[in-house]
Amino acid sequence: MRTQFVIGSRGSQLALAQAHLIQEQLLQQTPGIEVRIEIIKTTGDVSREPLSIIGGQGVFTKELEDALLNERIDLAVHSLKDLPTITPHGLAISAICKRDDPRDALVLPMKSKAGASLQELASGAVAGTSSPRRLAQLKSLRPDLVFKDVRGNVDTRLRKLDDGEYDALILACAGLRRLHLDNRITAALPTEQMLPAVGQGALAIETRAADADSIELTVRLDHKFSRVACAAERALLRQLGGGCQLPIAAHSVVRDKRVRLDGLIAATDGTTIVRERVVGGLDEAEELGRLLAETLLENGGRELLGR
Repeated sequence: MRTQFVIGSRGSQLALAQAHLIQEQLLQQTPGIEVRIEIIKTTGDVSREPLSIIGGQGVFTKELEDALLNERIDLAVHSLKDLPTITPHGLAISAICKRDDPRDALVLPMKSKAGASLQELASGAVAGTSSPRRLAQLKSLRPDLVFKDVRGNVDTRLRKLDDGEYDALILACAGLRRLHLDNRITAALPTEQMLPAVGQGALAIETRAADADSIELTVRLDHKFSRVACAAERALLRQLGGGCQLPIAAHSVVRDKRVRLDGLIAATDGTTIVRERVVGGLDEAEELGRLLAETLLENGGRELLGR
């Protein structure tokens, strides 16, 4: 095995924190290697347009994948929820690391005296999110709130919140934890209330399919049950043909050698939500995802997606 490797990462604070986390784990498990991080700018980082305009599929990953194919980097660290469900020819997901908390977080201003739950927000409070998935579920749960788009890295969003531009934000628990901002999580929203994005909380390592050294190095970070759970969720999304700009959500739990997969399709205004569940064996993960996708479509999801 060669001894020098380059990790490609977006330049955001969260992306770099995740890349450094993987770098540390690789150095710990394989003494004697050198691993450096190279920042790659992606379309999603450069554009100031809303994601609904520039398109959600691959806007945070394409340039990283191009850098892999061009051999500028040896491995790319992605938030799995940003990674399209179809991997480009010549690339492979060599590891899905042990999943962090997949739930969404309610985040209130530092000096807020409001209650610590979504239900306790005052009517008319301004809630910030740029996710159609979160927005649809929020509108269903609290149609009396005012919803406002929010972009920028986590620090920027938190500053806007604390400056009074918003009364609440919905962010990912995992991202806040990786930035050591656990104290900003006012409440973790239960998945029964707010179903997460496909793959939320998981990190994926992508390599060239023919790069045996990078695969050998990174496959040791693969976490079997996280891979199984995420495979079920990604199969559902692939079958639906959706990305992060459609109100689709899924969450899988692996327990006692069984896989439980919940999924939903929502109307963008939150007035209708189709939610279903399937359960099966560990070796059925992808089939469960496809089955649940078809069930959702048959039970009203097709109309919600405009099919």
